[in-house]
Amino acid sequence: MPKPTPPRAWQRMLSGRRLDLLDPSPLDIEIEDIAHGLAFVARWNGQTHGEFPYSVAEHSLLVEQIFRLIYPKSTDAACLAALLHDAPEYVIGDMISPVKAAVGPGYGALDDRLMVAVLRRFSLPPVIATTLKTQIKKADKLSAWLEATQIAGFDIPEANRLFGKPTAAIATIRLAPRAPIAARDAFLARHAALIAQLGP
Repeated sequence: MPKPTPPRAWQRMLSGRRLDLLDPSPLDIEIEDIAHGLAFVARWNGQTHGEFPYSVAEHSLLVEQIFRLIYPKSTDAACLAALLHDAPEYVIGDMISPVKAAVGPGYGALDDRLMVAVLRRFSLPPVIATTLKTQIKKADKLSAWLEATQIAGFDIPEANRLFGKPTAAIATIRLAPRAPIAARDAFLARHAALIAQLGP
């Protein structure tokens, strides 16, 4: 009896790359694919106010902005890691925390494999140092507070409880969701700037 054909585990990207989701290679990762995918993935399952969904690309830019504000002495490599912190979502989407908990550890393992490939693709250490990971997570939570209170319908006390209270400087940042293509281009521009600052 012939063996059953295993299910397809790769996704074809607009660049023409075929990314194996179970065994991703850095050689199959292109920043244009990441930026495009993230720009069309909605945060908060699309439950946000505004003419456009608030994309993961915009969220990533916000996290990197906050990261630089609260850790101004960070290296360009650390800022790049902050910008790319949700990069795997360009192929696996953005699940809200309650759904991730329901799906179980499989989602996290898939995310981790993809993140290692992304970090290697852009010459970053394949494992983010614990301190840096904690710092990026802090910026991530502060960005969630801004998103929750400005576009996702949360009141401030609830957001404070769930995400932590931001400083006055962070709280003054105003969000303005853009069209996906504009978000994609902004993400690509910031990535290019950081890569240029890193040098050869």
